[in-house]
Amino acid sequence: MANYDEDTAFLGQKGPFFVNLFFLLNAIYISTGLHGLYIVFVGASPSHHCRIADGNLSEEWMTASIPNETVNGKLQPSQCRRYSLETVRKLSAQGYSPLEVNLTDITLETCVDGWSYSTEIYHSTIVSEWDLVCDSEWRVPFTTSTLYMGYLLGSLVSGQLSDRFGRKKVLFVSLAAEALVILAQSFSNSWLLFCILYFFVGAFQISLYITAFVLGSEVLSKSLRVLFTTLGAFLHYCIGYMVLPWMAFAVRDWRSLLRVLSGLTVVYIPLWWLIPESPRWLLSQGRVLESEAIVREAAEKNKVSVPEVIFSESQVKENSKFSVLDVLQTRDIRRTTFLCLLLWMAINIGYFGLSLNTTNLSGDPFLNCFLSAVTEVPAYIMSTILLKSCPRRPVLSAFLIIGGGFLLLLQLIPESQHTLALVLEMAGKFGFTMSFTVVYIYTAELYPTVLRNLGMGLCSSAARIGSITAPYIIFLGTFNKYLPYILMGSLTIASSITNMFLPETFGKVLPETLEQMQKCRR
Repeated sequence: MANYDEDTAFLGQKGPFFVNLFFLLNAIYISTGLHGLYIVFVGASPSHHCRIADGNLSEEWMTASIPNETVNGKLQPSQCRRYSLETVRKLSAQGYSPLEVNLTDITLETCVDGWSYSTEIYHSTIVSEWDLVCDSEWRVPFTTSTLYMGYLLGSLVSGQLSDRFGRKKVLFVSLAAEALVILAQSFSNSWLLFCILYFFVGAFQISLYITAFVLGSEVLSKSLRVLFTTLGAFLHYCIGYMVLPWMAFAVRDWRSLLRVLSGLTVVYIPLWWLIPESPRWLLSQGRVLESEAIVREAAEKNKVSVPEVIFSESQVKENSKFSVLDVLQTRDIRRTTFLCLLLWMAINIGYFGLSLNTTNLSGDPFLNCFLSAVTEVPAYIMSTILLKSCPRRPVLSAFLIIGGGFLLLLQLIPESQHTLALVLEMAGKFGFTMSFTVVYIYTAELYPTVLRNLGMGLCSSAARIGSITAPYIIFLGTFNKYLPYILMGSLTIASSITNMFLPETFGKVLPETLEQMQKCRR
């Protein structure tokens, strides 16, 4: 296959075709921001304590029936234990008040009558509906992990389907399927069904994200490609991410929130007729006439003249099918793939770990989530500026050191300095966000057109190992609050070193074939 960028240079670097496509694809990323982290609110754990199911007890005894315990240095009512209700009833019937007895002598028991949940912040969540607390608390991080398990499957399957059936079909099937599954999820009658549906939400969501990313990388001009894969895609994802907490603030019932998020997807239906298939992919499949038709339409919109022959049949290789084995074909490709897997895994652990940790921070959870999203905006802007003029390898390593370094510093901050600790955590999130931006475009530049979606899917699959474990790494904070930061920081610093062994792609054209991919590594 000849060089696609050279063959289509007559289209220019800007023009109505590229600009319109740029904004249409970016609009899709707003939906990924809305859908990506709604579990932060849907799976939030409201304040709760054991239910006291006895209307004969006085208000004084009802309150005294819940023992106090120290959690993270603070005294608060127990969430999982109560004083024996049988003993409390006897003492109350005998005319004793709580002040007249030694409550610590009363036997403790579990919440056999269930729990009472505060509705001050959340009217309803899956935690309050299915009692995912105390002995069932492990189900909350597991629920989050099911989304990323779906990411793992979607990353593998969508890459192969997209390389076989086309970017556009997989993109819109994933978009429609994700909306329908979220709608079905809002009608879940059990925690298990919720998790099963959440798995498929993840599969379709990552398929949508990656396929839109690859489609934009292949169709947009070289100048807009960098802007799309950095500031464009990620900033519009961030817009959805920033809107999410305010939607959750307005709609505090988890079922209603999911139905609203699902219903908003209908605005994307007209995009089917406005977004074209990737001409690069069509060429890789030997479909020259279809590819030329799209390029001629683009030329018409950009008001430029078109050569009589754009792609000759002799320029296109015989249609070949590729599998995951092709990204492991030679020593150079295996090395590149292995290093990319490590990078994606480490970055996802840090990024999703800090994103899911917002409800554990002090203060308003809706505002904390919004601030976490806002932190990403300057990171995307800075990444875009640097990627236009800087090599990929040193930039990515620097961002990784920033992200991991600030997390390691957290254990040195005194307990009383809550604001400083929050600032350092947001600074770490800033570094991970920049790394997240760079690794996407870097990986897309490493793989050739015939394997780009497959390679991106494989790397994203490895990243899911990181995102699946991220909720449990954050859960380790219940034992030692610094342990998650030490683990994430150390892994990130180590990955910044391995990154330096990857080949540089800055200033080079996108490879079209396996042979070109290998050449850029020598």
